Amino acid sequence: MPLLLAIDTSGKQGSIALARGDERSVGGHELELIEVVPLVGGTFSAQLVPQISELLSKHGFSKDQIGAFAVASGPGSFTGLRIGLAAVKALGEVLEKPIAAVSLLQVCVFNSGKEGKIMPALDAGRGDVYVGEYEIPAKAGGVPREYMLNRGEFLSQARGWQVVTPDSALSEAARTAGLTVVSLPAITAASVARLGWRKIQSGETVTPEQLEANYIRRTDAEMLEKMGS
Repeated sequence: MPLLLAIDTSGKQGSIALARGDERSVGGHELELIEVVPLVGGTFSAQLVPQISELLSKHGFSKDQIGAFAVASGPGSFTGLRIGLAAVKALGEVLEKPIAAVSLLQVCVFNSGKEGKIMPALDAGRGDVYVGEYEIPAKAGGVPREYMLNRGEFLSQARGWQVVTPDSALSEAARTAGLTVVSLPAITAASVARLGWRKIQSGETVTPEQLEANYIRRTDAEMLEKMGS
């Protein structure tokens, strides 16, 4: 059963997950979580590689036994995302293993287990919100949208959608506005691993050269307009 290494360095806190996929399970989707290791924000670059090495060694594995990678590709901290993606790019290139780039907004949808019109939401700081528009099950030809809104725009745009978020402040604001809300636990590398394994099983992988961050930031014109308001 192949080993999966998952990394999330998108926020103030991060984590690494080591898991084992079971390709013999129904659909090949079962994933055994071996361990999740927390990373302290601000020192991801110093911690990440030593923690990966220590985690593998602790469970009697070497990096050559890793069969695939999953990494949070955004949205989130510019610096944090770059560190996680750089580590996976390097390991993926050396080991020549598949990589699943995982949207944290899609993780919210996946973790919610809901169907219908789902709007995942994550705090983007400075009064902004990362949001997505997902329909579950997906319609033929339908492509999810991910973008950024300010708090007021989000509360208006979310009418008619089920809001799913791990952010307590966003949950409270959405409920106060009369929206349908599903509160989620905090996202960790374990969630990135579970969704990443699904993507790997369905062939939704990228090469190290194709792996890019999904920052979802406002356009320069929007930023200037916001600064001037």
